[in-house]
Amino acid sequence: ATPSTTRTDYYGGQTPFIGPSDLGVRHWINTYSTTLSIIGVNNTRVARKNDVLVSCIGNLGKVSQASETLGFNQQINCISPNYIIDAQFLYFACCLLTPKLNKIAGRQVIPIVNKNLFSSVFISLPSNKNEQAKIAGILDTLDTAIHQTEAIVEKLKQVKQGLLHDLLTRGVDANGELRPSYEQAPELYQESPLGWIPKDWMVCSLENLAEVSRGKFTHRPRNDPRFYGGKYPFIQTGDVAAGEGELVSKYSQTLSERGTSVSQEFPAGTIAITIAANIADTAILAIPMYFPDSVVGAVVRPQHNVRFIELYIRKVKPILNARAPQSAQKNINLQDLRPLLLAVPQRSEQDAIAERYEALQCQLQNEEHALAKFRLEKAGLMDDLLTGHVRVTPLLSVGQPA
Repeated sequence: ATPSTTRTDYYGGQTPFIGPSDLGVRHWINTYSTTLSIIGVNNTRVARKNDVLVSCIGNLGKVSQASETLGFNQQINCISPNYIIDAQFLYFACCLLTPKLNKIAGRQVIPIVNKNLFSSVFISLPSNKNEQAKIAGILDTLDTAIHQTEAIVEKLKQVKQGLLHDLLTRGVDANGELRPSYEQAPELYQESPLGWIPKDWMVCSLENLAEVSRGKFTHRPRNDPRFYGGKYPFIQTGDVAAGEGELVSKYSQTLSERGTSVSQEFPAGTIAITIAANIADTAILAIPMYFPDSVVGAVVRPQHNVRFIELYIRKVKPILNARAPQSAQKNINLQDLRPLLLAVPQRSEQDAIAERYEALQCQLQNEEHALAKFRLEKAGLMDDLLTGHVRVTPLLSVGQPA
């Protein structure tokens, strides 16, 4: 139940009040947007510590567990575990309920599972409560690893953004360390059309740093099947955006021999830049690919570092985006890209900047891979342990199929 929102005396106290948006983010509910006063608590339903809360209107099956006394609205059903079930096991078992809830809700504009329907749902559980607790302990350990790794990934993303800004405005000195900022050592900087840049950097247009040309696909109609389905990768704007500036080897389409005759191939190492819809998304080709005319290729000249140039294009993305006409589909062209100004150091410093960035990016990718592995392992164990296909031993390890 939701206490009347017209009664201001119902709100602003010490007791959390949650809705479905507060569920499913973490195992334990520790964030909420609203609190209730004592009189507000008396006008709602209350969950106690360890109770399991499940969303049962709209987005069915979002689950969390109460870490303290809290109020909850009418879109949530609350389960208070009794003596036959371990509270954390109940939480993990409820995490598998979404398909069942969607099935019994039926075809409605807004799916609803009322209390009676919800109470009729079956879950499987070991009769031995100790075994329940062991299963919950294994899954909770994985949950902890997932949350810790998520925190590391988020922290590294923040560090990456800060480092990227510093590398492209301050650069690195002969010792490979970030230069002092302009505020700390203005004598190390010079004025330029791009603002204050390190003294030994120069301002160059993109066309002086790379061969910049537009992709093409001249045949009409564009969807003629004779031009597709071969062995030649044909990258789209979505593939570039998904690359997020990194090496890209995935593609959504291929060209036939006939298709290559009306398109243009770009070599590995080319910086792909989108110029339609998504403006100035970038990726670096890991393999040769063909582009449509919504993607531009920048083939960086040998005396410059590809990663450094890509990073700088990424830095000026807001400028390129602002140049795009505010039409139904935003776009820019070669006249926007070729004269684009970049602040460029000597090759050795470009390499050092690229190396610093790549080291952090590698660390981030390793943590993201670890996170994906933990999530996959948890999904597999939940399916095995919570259905009884795999039983646990007294030592809390995973045993053989029952």
